[in-house]
Amino acid sequence: MATKKKMLEAAAGSAGGDPLDITDVFSTYLYAGTNQEITVTNSIDLATAGGMTWIKSRTNTGLQFLFDSERGFSTDLGYPSYYGISSNNTSAQARLGYGFTGMNSDGFRVGYNNGAGTNAVDSNLGASGQTYASWTFRKAPKFFDVVTYTGSDYSGTQNISHNLGSAPGMLVVKKTNGTGSWFVWHRGYGDNGYTYIDSTSAKSTYSALWNDTAPTSTQFSVGVDINTAGATYVAYLFAHNDGDAEFGPTGDQDIIKCGSFTTDSGSLATIDLGFEPSWVMYKKTNSTGQWYIEDTMRGLPAPTAAGNTLIANLSNAEGTGNGAIHINTSGFEAKAAPNNLGASNSFIYMAIRRGPLAPPEAGTEVFATDHRGSSAATAAGTSYYSGFPVDMTFGRNRTYAGGNTSVYDRLRGDKNLFTDLTNAEGTASYYLDSNTGFWGSIQSENTAQSAWMWKRAPSYFDVVAYTGNGTAAQTIGHNLGVAPEMMWVKSRSLANDWVVYHSGVAVDAETDYLKLNTTSAKADWVGAWNDTAPTSSSFTVGSTPNTNSATYIAYLFATLAGVSKVGSVTHSGTTNVDCGFSAGARFVLLKRTDATGDWYYWDSVRGIVSGNDPYLLLNSTAAEVTSTDYIDPLSSGFTITSTFTAGDYIFYAIA
Repeated sequence: MATKKKMLEAAAGSAGGDPLDITDVFSTYLYAGTNQEITVTNSIDLATAGGMTWIKSRTNTGLQFLFDSERGFSTDLGYPSYYGISSNNTSAQARLGYGFTGMNSDGFRVGYNNGAGTNAVDSNLGASGQTYASWTFRKAPKFFDVVTYTGSDYSGTQNISHNLGSAPGMLVVKKTNGTGSWFVWHRGYGDNGYTYIDSTSAKSTYSALWNDTAPTSTQFSVGVDINTAGATYVAYLFAHNDGDAEFGPTGDQDIIKCGSFTTDSGSLATIDLGFEPSWVMYKKTNSTGQWYIEDTMRGLPAPTAAGNTLIANLSNAEGTGNGAIHINTSGFEAKAAPNNLGASNSFIYMAIRRGPLAPPEAGTEVFATDHRGSSAATAAGTSYYSGFPVDMTFGRNRTYAGGNTSVYDRLRGDKNLFTDLTNAEGTASYYLDSNTGFWGSIQSENTAQSAWMWKRAPSYFDVVAYTGNGTAAQTIGHNLGVAPEMMWVKSRSLANDWVVYHSGVAVDAETDYLKLNTTSAKADWVGAWNDTAPTSSSFTVGSTPNTNSATYIAYLFATLAGVSKVGSVTHSGTTNVDCGFSAGARFVLLKRTDATGDWYYWDSVRGIVSGNDPYLLLNSTAAEVTSTDYIDPLSSGFTITSTFTAGDYIFYAIA
């Protein structure tokens, strides 16, 4: 239902209806090769709206190809095959043997059915044993457009019309019927600057190339090398939003920026986009340099880890841990470690916003519980199936007494924390680079292994990484869009407690705090939150979770009508907890605050029933308890039974 609604909204947006979301027009989708036909479902309508898909093997050296709706396809091989063109060489366009064969209303296809019962796929796009990254750009005003044209006169100029609806931030032109470089104009180059995507060359100038004329909202000008008479060309136009875009629920959000920056003498730079990016391509322009591509699906972490890169101008496999930029809540940074961009260097970039921009409509869109070995996980090729890209997860063995609850998130890269321990983060073997679930270090064949998975979304859940400054108070920005009602904060680099904020803690939530790793009752200390309530755009940490130069991670939770509920309750006897849900709670977290008490959690996969409900404890390594009846189902939330100890409790529930 959600997918159908998204498709209808996307179609309406293109026709002047509801505004589009970033998830309607851009997708990073990772898939595994099978030597058989592959259908990628990324919710991007290429069939109706048109656009471009860029595919590169992550694991093997090989060409990377771009396919688009305007150059189209041919059937003279006996099946549809789109014309591909490679960013890492100057060759003319060509059709792969069993290549890119379909643009769907919700994604694309590679490979084909030859009618003999065998599905095949070109080795560049879907070889067995390889994994691939795909980046899909849908045509949409103020985001992306594709134009084809025929050159008129090498020594003359030609104006080419487009439908981007705003002046491009970056323009890429490639000859398609013969060899020719990928010419790039960028708004940071001026009217006559250019580089090549297929080359490491520094920025050059040539007034005849773009007719010494910057592109406008309706056309761009070409000459000489990109205007040879009779030659055919494709142009990709990427917008630059500057407070004038029309995306998101209110139709006023920016989603793409094309800019430039210069590192200082310490190789540092801070780039303010006004949003958190999910995809960044950048290149050095004052001297030779590669075209680096980083994205959050493959690993674009917050400080201090290094991301994974693919290089647009090379056939190289993915470089792991060699990225030199780090994202934050409002842009990205170039830092001196673990890798750096060098001192006093100039760069251009294109950055695309993280989505979604709209709150979810159902808990199933943003939360899932799964057990190792389930049919859903197996079918998806993951350890644990969610149905969405996972931003944070915790997991453990339910039956093993002594097992820790491990926490992973996309911003920290390959690191884990334990909810029951004060330990600093450690390196773990796990993968969040899945569109439908989680490959975890807890992925033994033991079906007692479970994972609980969250997706970041406005008004529901957010993750923030920050560095302490050692002051009595520091304000930290976030993208939750509403004031968080519960926060878990943990030092990544120090052995410290998990500090918890909850708006339902009496008497003063701004000075009271709890510890996730202990049974302690609430405690009062201004050093936790500096006696400052969080807002819709920031929260404040006091001296406690703010040690100078220490790194921290914060998980932010909020009440979203019909999806999640953060609250408090005084329990005595039997207590019905109304969360405003229509079909009961799928996840419940309970903690006593007026006295010591464990952090209990239940889920509907293991069982929230009228009878015994298995529970686990975030603060303990104790095995799952299956012989108690502490909560019962309630259509609007959940019921705390009379067997549960009376007292004041905070809770968090998901529909």
